[in-house]
Amino acid sequence: MPGGPVPPLPPVPATWGSRRVTERAECILAPNPGVMTLDGTNTWVLREPGAGMSIVIDPGPLDPAHLDRVRAAATAEDAHVGLVLLTHDHADHAEAAVAFAERSGAPLRAVRAVGAGHDDLSDGDRVGVGGLELVVVTTPGHTADSVSFLLPAETALLTGDTVLGRGTTVVAWPDGELTAYLESLERIAELCGTGAVTHVLPGHGPDLPDAAAVLRHYLAHRAERLAQVRVAVAAGARTPREVVEVVYADVPRAVWGAAELSVRAQLAYLEDRTR
Repeated sequence: MPGGPVPPLPPVPATWGSRRVTERAECILAPNPGVMTLDGTNTWVLREPGAGMSIVIDPGPLDPAHLDRVRAAATAEDAHVGLVLLTHDHADHAEAAVAFAERSGAPLRAVRAVGAGHDDLSDGDRVGVGGLELVVVTTPGHTADSVSFLLPAETALLTGDTVLGRGTTVVAWPDGELTAYLESLERIAELCGTGAVTHVLPGHGPDLPDAAAVLRHYLAHRAERLAQVRVAVAAGARTPREVVEVVYADVPRAVWGAAELSVRAQLAYLEDRTR
């Protein structure tokens, strides 16, 4: 991981909402804002220009009005839903997945089963409908089943919660694991370095047109946090909560529970490296 000062994140809009982001990608923002969901969950509707089929990624919470908006976007201009995909199985992304897929008559695909028979995505798979192609990029760490989807036609990566549109994500221990997460960040950084990825379409918050800068920040931030955890433990912090009180003293207490999950992942990572 890189050392030295943490480079700042590129600026992002103060507000975020449903909008067309690229020629092929439209965000429908779910009405579930919160400390952990930021502005809400981004449901992505993808379609090749002029095509009659759409892909829906992360239908989101089981909110009828939201699902109606997603369906309207996915079926505009006489199109229909050809495929439903999940970045991971957290409820704010996946709660409505089975119902939405059944209502749409479209197959549902994911890395880990959400309902019977849907855990059929593997790294490097190419999936698509109506001339639009995505490449599966497994990116575990936030959760064990986290996956991203590369949209080669726009050098864009749909990252779910692996990379967020604001701030940084939680490694949701014990399902999430820091070694895997760091490897996933390195993998995305390599895709940025080759030019395969220039734009991040995240699961929460605004899109990120400068993907490379965001990945540099994420990697440096993780290295800094690990160094802070080492110092806190050396100074006598013994429990994850005690580490949080030192290392995350600058963040709102409302997110300390999530921070404790990340600390548990950090402590497990450091323990593995002392064996």
